[in-house]
Amino acid sequence: MIASLKEVIAISKKNGRAVGSFNTPNLECLLAVLGAAEKLNVPVIVAHAQCHEEVAPLQKIGPVMVELAKRASVPVCVHLDHGEDFDYCKQAIGLGFTSVMIDYSTLPYEENVKGTAEVVAYAHAHGVDVEAELGALPQREGGGESAADPTALYTKPELVPDFLARTGVDALAIAFGTAHGIYKTTPVLNLDIIDEVRKKTDIPLVMHGGSGISHEVYRDVIRRGVNKINYYTYMSYAGYAAAKALSEVQPTGFFHDMALTAQKAMEENALTTLKVFSNL
Repeated sequence: MIASLKEVIAISKKNGRAVGSFNTPNLECLLAVLGAAEKLNVPVIVAHAQCHEEVAPLQKIGPVMVELAKRASVPVCVHLDHGEDFDYCKQAIGLGFTSVMIDYSTLPYEENVKGTAEVVAYAHAHGVDVEAELGALPQREGGGESAADPTALYTKPELVPDFLARTGVDALAIAFGTAHGIYKTTPVLNLDIIDEVRKKTDIPLVMHGGSGISHEVYRDVIRRGVNKINYYTYMSYAGYAAAKALSEVQPTGFFHDMALTAQKAMEENALTTLKVFSNL
């Protein structure tokens, strides 16, 4: 059943859990995530990141995401992850997405506030929730160069009340040391930032760059007040590794065999991850 961002977070929060948000740039990812959530009977978020537009155009994958969310036996939020501009957010809303993230976090603070508020006004007029980001991750969604000094990008807790008051967002992504992609070294996390932000607001908090973090850290950030965790890279890599292994033992075959093998591996990875997020 399709649900809003507020609804899936409320269900998870009530049970002392965080809701998992998974990028699903193809059908195999989408089926893997929904399959794992239905096996555990937990709400979930399926997301499309704008950086995946070349992999899976929003106008093609979006309607599939919405339709499968409607058919699911658990609450499913259909979310735009890291929307980079107003028009792309409008497209997602027009397709039936129930939540959008507008990411102006790398812009100067006042530009982030102004642009985010414009998206919020439009989205709320159409009954859609909005996530935004204050602070930024040291490596951007889709890869790329990391910041020379990642700590310079951490969320400044003192800005949170002003940002929330002037934008009206429904969820806030904060930066405290995680990064997108595969970690080359063990990340250094400043979890005190979560505590400081939580003292200033009860708004749902979001952790991006959730792949590659230990189960103990997941449980800790949830205890501290994180309500939504984004996860994709390591699930996708699990699918790739399974398909690669199949090709090595079965040099000739069919693509659908590799796709199904990858889907099963990603579902298993998503299942394990959702168990941790859900304290199961």
